[in-house]
Amino acid sequence: MATGSKYQIKLQNCAFYAHHGVLSEETRMGQRFFVDAVLQVETEADIAEDQIEGTVHYGEAFAVIERLVTKQTRKLIEALASDIAKGLRAEFPAISHASITVRKPSAPIEGILDYVEVTVCDPQ
Repeated sequence: MATGSKYQIKLQNCAFYAHHGVLSEETRMGQRFFVDAVLQVETEADIAEDQIEGTVHYGEAFAVIERLVTKQTRKLIEALASDIAKGLRAEFPAISHASITVRKPSAPIEGILDYVEVTVCDPQ
């Protein structure tokens, strides 16, 4: 009999080339983006049973993130992070909470910095 499980999956520093930004140069030329996804999973399946069914397949989660980052254009990385959180939760009902961080290392800012980062939490 399954007792259910609660656990966390992290996908860290997923790298993509995409065309997001406010400036026309950003959407025309594109740049690298990095995504971290922290997924809280609640499933009826018992993880001790060692079965992929009833859980979140993190390879498929990566593919969802990749599709959302590379197949659309958003002005704001906040909007992109929200799209990713909602997309993952729609694809995987076992995700009870998603925290998505998007980093943009080539942000068009006059100054020296490693990157701009935004985190969106989607608890619904």
